Amino acid sequence: MDQLETILSEIETVIKRSSSQQIEPIVSELLKDQRIFVIGEGRSGLMAKSFAMRLMHLGAEVYVVGETITPSISENDILVAVSGSGTTKNVVWTAEKAKSIGCMIVAVTADKEAQLAVLANYILHVPAATKYRKEGEQPTIQPLGSLFDQCVHILFDSICLQYAEMKKISNEQAFQKHSNME
Repeated sequence: MDQLETILSEIETVIKRSSSQQIEPIVSELLKDQRIFVIGEGRSGLMAKSFAMRLMHLGAEVYVVGETITPSISENDILVAVSGSGTTKNVVWTAEKAKSIGCMIVAVTADKEAQLAVLANYILHVPAATKYRKEGEQPTIQPLGSLFDQCVHILFDSICLQYAEMKKISNEQAFQKHSNME
């Protein structure tokens, strides 16, 4: 098997181990028309930003924590926090602060027992290898948390697909919100 086939096989194994039942309650929360905030660091942060972008295309009011135009978070907002280890300091601190304000926390992590998961109302468990290579994570040929981030991206796309279906938002409607400054 070549490297590309191995990577695809790894992704397939993780996605099959991720329960679609985890996604449904998260979609239900996102459909409540609350403001959505996302956070993550490094590549996980890029996955969070891609999720925010797609949710924006689908009509959600969504912000990326740390951007200059992001407003303050308030009670009843939703924070989607991404950290493979579940211990990334800035992500955990932000989740703690959001929880103290009364926000709904969705943790996206490989470790269901980590500090981030403990804070969460909902956990999207992604049983993929992280840079720490803990027991129970899907083995990978890829460096660091690549497998985790790839799987997070796919799971976020699945959430967006269900969100769009429930909101009855077509590709053409989403395209209307796509950047026209390119």
